[in-house]
Amino acid sequence: MRAFGQRLCSFAWEDSNWRRKFYEDVIFKANYENICRGNQWPESEIETDANGFLQYDVLEALNMEKMMSTISCWMESQGQSLASTDSGSAEEIPILIVEGFLLFNYKPLDTLWNRSYFLTIPYEECKRRRSTRVYEPPDTPGYFDGHVWPMYLKHRREMEKITWEIVYLDGTKSEEDLFKEVYEDLIQELAKQKCLHVTT
Repeated sequence: MRAFGQRLCSFAWEDSNWRRKFYEDVIFKANYENICRGNQWPESEIETDANGFLQYDVLEALNMEKMMSTISCWMESQGQSLASTDSGSAEEIPILIVEGFLLFNYKPLDTLWNRSYFLTIPYEECKRRRSTRVYEPPDTPGYFDGHVWPMYLKHRREMEKITWEIVYLDGTKSEEDLFKEVYEDLIQELAKQKCLHVTT
């Protein structure tokens, strides 16, 4: 999904009315400082379950406060920038694209979304794609069935309680079809936001 978000951001760059930013991923607590230094992730800072599986797919492993702070700072800076320019109100709409997992399970982010997209994929295809990726540390035997997929199902059940609209995308479609679907939807959303700016 990261490449998908980067492509949307690149497309937005071509439209001068999109003041955009792409926030690539959530930040793992265990590796934020190490990423900055180019080091590997210290596994000792990630909890393990009774089966010995590292618990990467849970909110507790993520520095969501850091993400929230980063997003809030960006939104504040865009508001100040638009307020200081004559062209800001109706013609230029700030666009922030946030890509990552568990975004919809972190309640403080609930009020920030104008549009929300969730890529769905069946078990067999998800497991096949996971098996082709290289992770550091590598997946231990049984990790997908013992941790990754159960956590996905758990978080999907939590998302069913969300009251705002999430657009569920079929992850088995081609990247081109998915991009077209989301891009056209975002163009409509941008038009709505421009109308709101004009009337306020």
